[in-house]
Amino acid sequence: MASFKVTGGRKLSGEITPQGAKNEALQILCAVVLTAEPVTIHNIPNIRDVNQLIDLLGDMGVKIRRLSESSIEFDASQVNIEYLESETYKAKAAALRGSVMLLGPTLARFKKGRIPSPGGDKIGRRRLDTHFTGFMKLGAKFNYSAEDGGFYEVDASHLTGAYMLLDEASVTGTANILMAAVLAKGTTTIYHAACEPYIQQLCKMLNRMGAKITGIGSNLLTIEGVEILGGTEHTMLPDMIEIGSFIGMAAMTQSEITIKNCKIPELGIIPDVFRKLGIKLEFRGDDIFVPAQEHYELENFIDGSMLTISDHPWPGFTPDLLSIILVTAIQAKGTVLIHQKMFESRLFFVDRLIEMGAQIILCDPHRATVVGFDRKQNLKGIRMSSPDIRAGVSLLIAAMSATGTSIIDNIEQIDRGYQNIDTRLNALGAEIVRI
Repeated sequence: MASFKVTGGRKLSGEITPQGAKNEALQILCAVVLTAEPVTIHNIPNIRDVNQLIDLLGDMGVKIRRLSESSIEFDASQVNIEYLESETYKAKAAALRGSVMLLGPTLARFKKGRIPSPGGDKIGRRRLDTHFTGFMKLGAKFNYSAEDGGFYEVDASHLTGAYMLLDEASVTGTANILMAAVLAKGTTTIYHAACEPYIQQLCKMLNRMGAKITGIGSNLLTIEGVEILGGTEHTMLPDMIEIGSFIGMAAMTQSEITIKNCKIPELGIIPDVFRKLGIKLEFRGDDIFVPAQEHYELENFIDGSMLTISDHPWPGFTPDLLSIILVTAIQAKGTVLIHQKMFESRLFFVDRLIEMGAQIILCDPHRATVVGFDRKQNLKGIRMSSPDIRAGVSLLIAAMSATGTSIIDNIEQIDRGYQNIDTRLNALGAEIVRI
């Protein structure tokens, strides 16, 4: 198990380019299974979760031709669907939560799909009911076997379009149902669909492959089923979560950095939420310039009451950035309530921040109140462990702003979502050693 040794108090300076979007990559890569023609994907992030999924696709018989460091051509003309029955598949798919999005494409093209209980972050319950309810609406049969650690299976000789109201605006659930519906017979209507930029990207890619999807960008998607899909070329968005992480990191470490090629129109309200913390941002073309700030002051609501920041389905604020907002508020002037609605275990990492000296009250599993220091006090370095991707980077930001040295264990969690993060930040002036 690797660790980061972080020397705090270093100010960063320079330019950094965000990686391709992790959450988009996981669904886009699964979509290549929908066609027997070549699909070329650009701006693929070199991170653990994505690399594991690419390996899994290769094991399934997808031919993988690397064109450059971040571009790959996939040829799924000779998929071995029987591989889904193997022990190797069980072990690899169980270690990767993104493997769940193979269900829709394999069900659509090969009439069956199978995954073990998937892994991923330990951030609370992440149910899969939305996925399977959607498949069953399309005519699939669902079976869960508790033997051998648990297997989810779906089978359907014919998928037929249907109207469905999703019980939650699940991004992965919407993506999975979409990929199953594009080859179904007839019309599928998905109401209360997720509409994140990642879903919009998937829809646009599928349409270029020959699908007929309308309502893109809204929570009402209509899919006219087609018989076959062709190849295409697709470029992934920059990772909005990494962009937000860099903004919070710059504020906490009083650093001046430029975040390059951000696709700012796709960021939604993310910049506005950081501005509510008092962080100054300048848009320079498609770049975001974050000036060094000695102080940043939290806004209050118009009536003077304390600011609350909470997560919502898109176009609301993404839950993946609440951990970053929370840690960034530690050095702000003022008090903020962070309300994490979706995952009941995602705020538990604040115990480590409190140990570092932060003034945080964990009200319950979903809410934490942060009383900012306004630079009157520094966090102190400690030894801690990364429980999930986003908490891991939040702890890294805390360590970079702290006095002294911190050790962050279990950094494999950080590597799952952030590409060569130590090397890239060290190039800006950080002092992070992988041990």
